[in-house]
Formats: sequence, structure tokens, C-alpha cells
Amino acid sequence: MYTCRYVARIVLEAVTPLKVGSGESDFFVDAPVIKDWNGLPMIPGTSIAGVLRHSYGAGDDEIFGRVDGSRLLVSHAHLLDEAQEIHYELGIEKPSPFVKKYYNLPTREHTAINDKGTALQHSKFDEEVVYAGSRFAFELELTGGEEDEPVWQKLLSLITSPLFRLGSGSTKGFGEVKVVSCHGRRYTLGKDYAEKPGDLNVIKGKEVHDTLGERSAPYTLYTVTITPEDFFSFGSGFGDDEVDDIAVTEEIVTWRDGEGGFGSKQILFPASSLKGALSHRVAFHYNRLKKHYADHIPVEAFGQYVGENNPAVAAIFGHKKEKGEDQKTGEKVELGRKGIALFSDLFKTFRVEEVKRFDHVKIDRFTGGTIDAALYSEKVTAQHDTWQIEIVLVQEIGGEIREAFERSLDDLCDGLLPLGGKVNRGHGIFTGQWNSKGVQDA
Repeated sequence: MYTCRYVARIVLEAVTPLKVGSGESDFFVDAPVIKDWNGLPMIPGTSIAGVLRHSYGAGDDEIFGRVDGSRLLVSHAHLLDEAQEIHYELGIEKPSPFVKKYYNLPTREHTAINDKGTALQHSKFDEEVVYAGSRFAFELELTGGEEDEPVWQKLLSLITSPLFRLGSGSTKGFGEVKVVSCHGRRYTLGKDYAEKPGDLNVIKGKEVHDTLGERSAPYTLYTVTITPEDFFSFGSGFGDDEVDDIAVTEEIVTWRDGEGGFGSKQILFPASSLKGALSHRVAFHYNRLKKHYADHIPVEAFGQYVGENNPAVAAIFGHKKEKGEDQKTGEKVELGRKGIALFSDLFKTFRVEEVKRFDHVKIDRFTGGTIDAALYSEKVTAQHDTWQIEIVLVQEIGGEIREAFERSLDDLCDGLLPLGGKVNRGHGIFTGQWNSKGVQDA
């Protein structure tokens, strides 16, 4: 029935940190990433296949299989070292400094903030992420005939779409990837298929990445360009040998002339911080537009209008799973909705000379003296870089929900929605402008 095998070796680079969880926890971190036989991060082929199937649209059953099995084979994506090669051997006898970095991955600290600006109880957790800039290689193989060339081109094009993200946390800034190279070839069964290499370090076929076009569903792209007015601080959750609290920084992988390396520390602008601030402000503006004012609502009912209970927040940022009934079958199912807004973490080169130190002490308001054990210090960022933020809405929104979202962006650009920590002390004020455009299916 099928006479051909379409095969492509694809190299992906993590534009933002990547988080493909193992589903387990260990002694050091709540949510470690999945790792291969050498303890290096990897991406399971099932994760890639799942994203492709979700993006493919009509006809996915025939390609990915529901009764007869999938015609598409997806290998695991393995980490490339600084020379862009995979370590297949069990146990790396002398790992290079580059590879050693992956035995100690960055850890992100998270907590949920309520509408009053304080942390929710039992909401603190940490998770492991893979460095931005890391590269992975994997293989796609489609069983078919010569008439399946358009299907194959569509599959390859989906991977270049800005909506193609891997792992979890795509709405919190993780998982954005780009195609670095794609070498493809069509083999004929019984003729030259035996020539196909089984080693991903061996490259065969012609480079096809340059001919790929984006093919995705329509989406709306919001571009926000902001600059800090003064100081800001996205805290790391710990201090150094000089102060109690420092800004979070991470290393990223850079590639020059095909060789990878780690450079200087980078300031992290976490998308999760922006997402959290925007979600609370969206709730405020939606309630304002709906005339849901605090003096008209009983205090015990406030929770119905904030967080994921707010219709605008649920529509844009999603809501957690809960038990409900399927409208068609009436069966008990878990209902939930992923957010439609995709964010990306941002990085800027950290300049140690542009760090400001503040020393603080708490004053007894009755005596005017200092309170014992209340002295602490912090380092905040004083760099006046311009940050360009892209927010992708994968579905169209309208009416008051759209207006609430755009008014929140107005507040951010007018300096009325500070970001990061210590905002009650004047930090985190940004100003700038935003614009949006609709992007149609290519």
C-alpha cells in the first residue's frame, strides 16, 4: 500500500528555557525535567508527536492513527553537545565543561499571588528548566506514497510555526523553539531505504529548512515595548555574600560558527511575572466594564469576581480542571481550559556595575527607633534596557474581554502596572507602548 518513507533529521533550539517534566519529584527539586541514560535532558517523541497532532487539524486520524496505528514515527529529541553531537554511549567518561553544565540545571521558584498581592497558602514550588539556547536533534519519518508530499511538507511547516511550543508552561514563558536545520529525504522501500542511517549524528538528505513556510491557525500578536523608569527586581529568592536578596540571573547557551558555549550571566525577565500582573489587572478592568463594584457586592462574594472565576481571566489565562458533565454524553469528566495567551521569557546581558544596593530597617512607629533583627539589604537592577515583549493570542477575543486586556496593556505602558518585586517601594515601573496585528493562516 505504501511505497515511500519520508525522513527528516531536525535540530531545534530552545529560544526560551524548556520544561519537559518527568512527572516525579526528587530530594532537591519539586519538578525535575526528564533525562536520558546519561542524566542529560531530553524531549520524548510523544511530546513532539502530541503537539504536531494538536496542530495538524482535519485528517489527523489518518496520519497519527486511531484504528490502524500512526503513519508518523517520531524519535526522542536528544541534547547536542558543544560540537552538535549526541552522546549515545552509556556513561560519559570525560564530560566536557559544556556537558557538565547540564548536570546542574537552573531552578525556578514559583508562588501564586492572590488579588490582595499576597502569596496563596501551599502555593510555593520549584521546578527545573533546561537552559535557553540548548539544541536537540530528532527524526521524523512518515510512511506513505508519492502523493503524500503535501502532507509531509505540512508536517515540516508546522514545526516552524510560532505556535509550536514544547513541554509544559508554554503560557508561562517556556517551550518556544526554532528550527536550526532540517535535512530531509524521500526513500523508496525495497530500493534505497536500507541506506537510511540509524545514528542521528549522521546527516543525510538535502537542507529543506530554507524552503519551509509557516503554516498555522490565525493568531493575534501583541508587541509591547517598555523601558524601566528607575529600578526593578525580579527576585531570585535568596541573597549572596553581601545582601539578603538579589535579582534572578541565568546562563544561556550561545552558538558561534556551529560551536556552543555558555557566556556571561543574563538578567531574566520572567514571563510568569508579567502574566500574573496582567491577569489581576484584566480582572479589575473587566469588573469595571461590567460595573461589578466592591460596594455593591458582599465581602464573602468577592472571590466570584477575581482569579479564574473572572470570565475574562478564564478566557485568556485559562482555569484549572474540575469535575463536570460532558454536554454530549452526560458522562462525568474533568473540565478545564488552557490559556490562549503565549508568553516568552526574555534575557538581557547582566552588567554588574549597574546594580543598586539598598539597606532597609524597620522603624518602631511609637519610639522612632529601629526594631531588632529587622535590618536587611537588597540589590536591584538599574539597567535601562528596552524590553520588547511578544504576547501571542491563539484565539480571537472580543468585546469587553478584549477591552479589559488592552486596557491592562495601557496601564503597563503608562507606568500604572509595576512588575516584579518590591513594587510597594517604588520598584518595577515601566513605560512604553504596544501594538497588535492579526496574523492569518499562511
